[in-house]
Amino acid sequence: MAASAPPLVLAEESLDNNQSQNALLPRQSGSAYVRLKIDPNTLTQETDAGVLRTELVSDSAFLSNDTGISRSSPDAFVLSSLDISGEGASTTLQETDHHGRYNLSTDDPLIKDILRRNVERQDEAHGRKTRLPFRDFIFTKQFTAFDRQNPATASSPFHGFFTMFWLGVFLLLVKLAADNWRAYGNIIGPSELLEMMFDRELLVMGVTDIVLCSSTVFCLVLQKAVLAGYLSWDKSGWVIQNIWQTIYIGTFVGWSVYRRWPWSHSFFILIHCLVMLMKQHSYAFYNGHYYAIVSELYKRKEVLGQKLEDLEQMHRGLPNGLEATSSTEFASSYLGETQENALNLRHRAVPSEQIQESNGNGTGIASLLKAVKYRTSLQPEDVLCLRTIIESEIDAIQEELKAKCTDSTKQYPFNLTFRNFAQYIPFPTVVYELEYPRQDHIDWYYVAEKVTATFGVLVVMNVISQAYIYPVVVSTVRMAEAGMSVGERLKELPWVIIDLLLPLMIEHLLAWYVVWDCVLNLLAELTYFADRGFYSSWWNSTSFDQYARDWNRPVHNFLLRHVYHSSIAAFHLSKPAAMLATFFLSALVHELVMWCLFRKVRGYLIGMQMLQLPLVGLAKTKWMRQRKLLGNVIFWFGIITGPSCLCSLYLIT
Repeated sequence: MAASAPPLVLAEESLDNNQSQNALLPRQSGSAYVRLKIDPNTLTQETDAGVLRTELVSDSAFLSNDTGISRSSPDAFVLSSLDISGEGASTTLQETDHHGRYNLSTDDPLIKDILRRNVERQDEAHGRKTRLPFRDFIFTKQFTAFDRQNPATASSPFHGFFTMFWLGVFLLLVKLAADNWRAYGNIIGPSELLEMMFDRELLVMGVTDIVLCSSTVFCLVLQKAVLAGYLSWDKSGWVIQNIWQTIYIGTFVGWSVYRRWPWSHSFFILIHCLVMLMKQHSYAFYNGHYYAIVSELYKRKEVLGQKLEDLEQMHRGLPNGLEATSSTEFASSYLGETQENALNLRHRAVPSEQIQESNGNGTGIASLLKAVKYRTSLQPEDVLCLRTIIESEIDAIQEELKAKCTDSTKQYPFNLTFRNFAQYIPFPTVVYELEYPRQDHIDWYYVAEKVTATFGVLVVMNVISQAYIYPVVVSTVRMAEAGMSVGERLKELPWVIIDLLLPLMIEHLLAWYVVWDCVLNLLAELTYFADRGFYSSWWNSTSFDQYARDWNRPVHNFLLRHVYHSSIAAFHLSKPAAMLATFFLSALVHELVMWCLFRKVRGYLIGMQMLQLPLVGLAKTKWMRQRKLLGNVIFWFGIITGPSCLCSLYLIT
């Protein structure tokens, strides 16, 4: 609910038959008297108990109907008011006991707010940023590090190591095929994992996944209801969205438990459910946030338009030597740039030469602020500057309504369509934006390449799991079935860790590659999505927080916007507390994944992930920052040993 704002107050004094000077009366706290300067020669500083008064040399022209002031009583003159919130507000010109002197009171919050916003824009222009409710991301056209379309990949001095890795994987497959031929008479060997994945309710899982994806349309319906005014996002909308998200993940995880699916089916549904959950959350909270912003911006633009119209009427009476800059000319400081730069600079509407005080006449926003602060008079030049500021504010609002969109059909609320939502769901990102960089065609040869790579890597992962991981898992299960106590099984823990060390490291690398380089690039190509920054060079990490940022950029961006920054803005957490909350939420989700795989809740992963925080603090010390090689060694030691230790603990206990 916008606060009531009074009209722009204009007063006019006829100095002679041809010229007049004008002034605008900015709001003071409460209902304050503001000095109106009509003639510099007659201006005096007159106060009474701290109340500033206005000195006017009145004549018949000032009180005539031509000024737009209506006489409501013999001693008071009231300007017509503009009602925004349903409650009228007015400005009163009260005649005093002294002939020719009047007290002028007003209450206009908008003008002072405009001046404040222009000062903030000046601060932003000098590098000082304001805090946003959540982080705004800029999507750009880019490629992943191992993508053949990336020019840096072919020219990389380490390109040969990439070739060597895949050649080594091929030779490993040849060895396993030879071992299977010698032991079983065929190159495939045992196929328990394949039978488990494809023999049990594969069709039911597919139907479940279709329902999982299609039910995400709920958040679009909710945003439509908010836009139509049936719900308030700030009051009940966000609560309904969070309740829906809880029901959503609980239903599909519970369904996988009810169907008693194997770990492969449950794992796939859980991961896809988490992805869709993040997509819904980002879509709902982004549009809910914009609903509040855009509603306020439209109201503000309407009020400013009325005030600018009042100033235009007053401008006709300005002295001939004073000419105001047009809105187009004034806004050229940012609208004249390229489209991308214009969007980035849309909050810097007032050029510095207009903001700075001029030499001697005190024009510009500094003079306006001084007049508001000390309740002194406004000169005609100040009024022209104020008119320019209002025009620039309207232009800035217009640009802010566009957000980062180059296509007006994608601006809020025109983006709330089923077509836009259906395009967003398959995009390889979990952070919603009004517009993404797109490419103009699909390279079907590239699609075939990524499809082949995806299924090829999955086959390799299955072969390695069947040969090196599945036998170890079976042996730990037999220990429990044989009645061995936990203490007896823990004696076997070191050997289980060693047996799983290299296979799980290879599976970890292959799983990362098949998802973040194959599947996401495939989805990006099929959806014309041009931003392929799905990961960065995480293998060069010198700390675990750097690894968390770089190995999974889509999820990192989600946590950064909707957990870290949102917790700071909504709950006023400090940065360390927000980082702790983000780490803990991530650990809880990873523990849920471990439950899905082992059907056990042990908390080992939560503990190990939270233990990364002291290591992060150590990595930020001056001593460690000077030893990047040591930091990278510690990182890789954790990456190699971590999966094996975790899986062994869950299997043994």
